[in-house]
Amino acid sequence: MAELLPFVGDGGSIEVDNAFYVEDGEWLESFTVASTEEVDLAARFEEVSGVSVFYTQSIPSGSAGTHLARAVVFANEPYPYVLETVLRRHAIPNRLVVERGTVSVIATVAEWDDFRDLADDVEEKYGRFDLLKVNETDRPGEPLDSGRLTDVLVSKFSDHQIDVLETAYTMGYFSVPREASAQEVADALGIQQSTFSERIRTAQHTLFELIFSTR
Repeated sequence: MAELLPFVGDGGSIEVDNAFYVEDGEWLESFTVASTEEVDLAARFEEVSGVSVFYTQSIPSGSAGTHLARAVVFANEPYPYVLETVLRRHAIPNRLVVERGTVSVIATVAEWDDFRDLADDVEEKYGRFDLLKVNETDRPGEPLDSGRLTDVLVSKFSDHQIDVLETAYTMGYFSVPREASAQEVADALGIQQSTFSERIRTAQHTLFELIFSTR
């Protein structure tokens, strides 16, 4: 990731979406790369020693000036590897992102003492550790991107589209048989039926574009 970072620009980032340990320091990893300019990931990864590219794909960004791509690679990660450090302390890595030369990790631990041990381990192995935020929660969070589908999809819709989709879904507009008419949903939203119909079609088009546009 460190060797790839210069190619994504100052406003870019590299996020580990998923990772599985293979053996002898080799990992199967999935990355999402956000860059200010289009990057040929396959070509760039070939320049990095110890990396074998399995698959690359451009994905819709939903944002002007941002290029997104997904890559699946086999990589020999150097020791110590921050993901391995987190896992060895029995912590759940919820997010791992590299941007502007900084590795940011969101992780869940069971007890405060576990967190202290993890923090000490990170500081000892990497020389620096900055704690940005701590939350106490009853939910452990999902490993890496497992629970982020909703966040990814919602980020692509406008507030009006989200309101229309959520209200229509809650009222049973998409149920079979349908439990609420277009007029009833429009009334609940305080808009004209024609406005509702336009927004719901636009939102559905956005959703389908996200799913099918790269096939």
